[in-house]
Amino acid sequence: MICEKVIDVIERAYPKEYALEWDNVGLLIGRDDKEVKSIYIALDATDEVIEAAVSEGADMLVTHHPLIFRGVKKIHNRDFIGNRILKLIKNDISYYAMHTNYDVCRMGKLAGEMMGFEDQEVLEVTCEGEGLAGIGEIARLTKKITLQECAKAVKTAFGLSHVKIYGDMEKKITKAAICPGSGKSVIAKAVEKGADVLITGDIGHHEGIDSLERNLAVIDAGHYGLEHIFIEDMARYFNGNLSGVKIMTAPAVHPFQII
Repeated sequence: MICEKVIDVIERAYPKEYALEWDNVGLLIGRDDKEVKSIYIALDATDEVIEAAVSEGADMLVTHHPLIFRGVKKIHNRDFIGNRILKLIKNDISYYAMHTNYDVCRMGKLAGEMMGFEDQEVLEVTCEGEGLAGIGEIARLTKKITLQECAKAVKTAFGLSHVKIYGDMEKKITKAAICPGSGKSVIAKAVEKGADVLITGDIGHHEGIDSLERNLAVIDAGHYGLEHIFIEDMARYFNGNLSGVKIMTAPAVHPFQII
């Protein structure tokens, strides 16, 4: 299958127009006329991921986070981004990133489903088309649980060994918001919509204590901790919509360790 056709399949479900204006999505490196027999999926285009894509003989690399966010003035092997770009080009691997367009169309809803949310709605609306779409989801729980029970449910749903919690462990949770990735920007929206807890990542000291002052507990499951679901979800999508293309996935490897 030609790379351009793979891109059509991606953008049929995740249009680039749904990406936030500051983002950089789409075909970032390589040829759209390349024959694609195998695709490697990962969250980030790290050295290890690119090396694995090369080793596995991938024709195309698809990641959630873009390798290139801003303008690149120089491409050479003395710069780690430049070196990655050179390696992809040298090995004729077409590279496609699908970031906030995937977030808006799928990530929050998928994360909510994994938490067992019912009747969920968009937390922060960014697009209004046939329906509302945006960042994160919020839902009223079918039964009241404690913050501690909610945290345990997050660990189970996303296969995590730990989470960071801001709030009273015995606080009763009836309405929960979830925003995979970095959720600092949706704290005010979670408060406005009456959430008892926000499940997200990248919460710093000040965001955490300020949320508590607004009666919003926070479960920080890590940026990677929630967003790694992209990898297997896209593998399912490709396997169901591409014929004759081998789909390979990066293993779940958290970028840090807690000791």
